Amino acid sequence: MGQTFASLKYFNYRIWFAAALVANVGTWMQRVAQDWLVLNHLTDNSGTAVGIVTGLQFLPVLFLSTYAGVIADRVDRRKLLMVTQGLMGILALALGIMTLTGVVELWHVYVFAFLLGCVAAFDNPARQVFVSQMVPADKLANAVGLNSASFNAARLVGPGIAGLLIAWVGTGWAFAINGVSFAATIAAMAFMRVGELRSYPKAPREKGQIREGVLYVRNRSDIVVIMIVVCVVSTLGLNFQLTSALMATTVFGKGAGEYGLLGSILAIGSLTGALMAARRKRPRVRLVVTSAFAFGIFSGLLALMPTYPLYALMSIPVGFFSLTLMTAANAAIQTSVEPEMRGRVMALYLIVFTGATPIGSPFVGWIGEQFGARWSIGIGSITAIIVAVWAAMWTRKHWNYQVDYDLWHRPRISISYVADESGAVKAKTTVEDGEELTEKQRKEVADRLKVQGMQDSKQAS
Repeated sequence: MGQTFASLKYFNYRIWFAAALVANVGTWMQRVAQDWLVLNHLTDNSGTAVGIVTGLQFLPVLFLSTYAGVIADRVDRRKLLMVTQGLMGILALALGIMTLTGVVELWHVYVFAFLLGCVAAFDNPARQVFVSQMVPADKLANAVGLNSASFNAARLVGPGIAGLLIAWVGTGWAFAINGVSFAATIAAMAFMRVGELRSYPKAPREKGQIREGVLYVRNRSDIVVIMIVVCVVSTLGLNFQLTSALMATTVFGKGAGEYGLLGSILAIGSLTGALMAARRKRPRVRLVVTSAFAFGIFSGLLALMPTYPLYALMSIPVGFFSLTLMTAANAAIQTSVEPEMRGRVMALYLIVFTGATPIGSPFVGWIGEQFGARWSIGIGSITAIIVAVWAAMWTRKHWNYQVDYDLWHRPRISISYVADESGAVKAKTTVEDGEELTEKQRKEVADRLKVQGMQDSKQAS
């Protein structure tokens, strides 16, 4: 297979990928149906209510993910995922039955969103790090990219199917089909070749493991920068379900079919970004920051589009850069973290990525109601640009690097290190293709420089 699809040559990942594609189609169908149900059947186009539903769905991540990360580092992740996927399927089926029978009310949707969030809080860290057991370490970035490709390929199909189902038979069937789709992932994990799964050092049962994960992240400035950028963009910029619903209904006067189509068009850019991400061996902080800046620019243009066709067209680059940002952040963290810490670190990452949604979604919905749907997108654009500029300035100041671009060859980043406070001893480390050194590598260089400085002083004396 080509470099883009290299991970698919492994049996376990191959069946995981196929099953995840089916389940992701169902997930996107439910997302569209849930927002449409709240917006057009249970309220009178209330962006705030949609924001509350989205917020409740991600609120448990704030409180449960750290513990869920410890669990993911302790237990058999395959068995844990079989339980969580089954529970999520049951919840989707229950909501579908209530909707089909006509008894569903707004508070029911709130409750189901919260329960789904509780299960997802345990599912997400385990699902993220389970990938590392199915492929070798040098294929992890590729597998992460293909996971995103699966998710966004489903986005091409799911919203469109949901829109058609809503128009033909109502929202309830979208929930029911999503519930059934979880059977695909459960079956895939049941039929995996367990002997081919890669083992990992499981964390022992002891106190202070959550604190250990937090301290680990605090001592990794590269991970901290990634988390800050992702947190800001996710909180105020990645609210496509809400903003597309508001734009489709209140600005362009469109129905369920056109709203679902927007999600599919957005996924064209996202899928392209995911496939390109699958070709990168080691995504770095630089890619995260530049993607956030580009996302801010294009989402600002998206907010200004005067017609529905132009808005749909501008969704493609927005989807591309948002997916590049998310995939680069995920892969950069996973490939640089020790295996025994991966579950806890990814749980903390998911807190800032999805846990910020309970704060952002209601606020963005309120912005859309008070100042218009265009400003619900504009606030995300402005903040994405600001945090990207801040991250570029902060890393330039604290990592002491100089960016040199060669028009005829690949870009190079030269990182200069100072061995002592006087600045007497310096060294330059050049990293090809713009790769920044990890925190551990920077410390090793500094230690070598200190030794070199002592030897130079002795020779001079």
